[in-house]
Amino acid sequence: MKTDLERWLTEEGTIFLKEVGVKKGQVILDFGCGAGHYTIPVAKVVGKEGKVYAVDKDREALNQLMHIAKSEELKNIEPMNTQEELKIELEDESVDLILLYDVLHYMDQRRKILDEIRRVLKPGALLSVYPKHHKFDDPLWTLAHMGLEDVIKEIEKADFHLEKKSFKKLIHDDNYDKGYILNFKKMNTSS
Repeated sequence: MKTDLERWLTEEGTIFLKEVGVKKGQVILDFGCGAGHYTIPVAKVVGKEGKVYAVDKDREALNQLMHIAKSEELKNIEPMNTQEELKIELEDESVDLILLYDVLHYMDQRRKILDEIRRVLKPGALLSVYPKHHKFDDPLWTLAHMGLEDVIKEIEKADFHLEKKSFKKLIHDDNYDKGYILNFKKMNTSS
């Protein structure tokens, strides 16, 4: 019998990510990717024509991700170790969609990170956020005082517009959970 994570990585994750808006041939950035619970299915969706940047400060998690990618014969993932810097080493307006899943609560300087995310996103591109650990969902760290609407307002202040809010079954750590996915579109204002 397959575990939740095995079902997610082999089938359900790709279905979920297609519903979120990931498409074949896109350039995706998975910010705070960890061991790749979203990176692996994203790489399958974008296919050989696409590219996935897996960004994390944990080098061991990136090594684990790349081991899984190699075993799955996924050659479209590029790991990027951030070393806690607020700079994403990509060109301006070079990414179609960014996943920011279950990482906001770790971020002390969210506005600077959102500005950097905005910089690398193409005009009209999507920022998909899973704001786990906010005030009404196992509150932790920097989101413990913020409700979901506060999170939305903060991201909109960084020149994003909420396009869609949906409650979905998804993977958290290694098990299924339910949570809100917030899809924001990058506003086409000058930086």
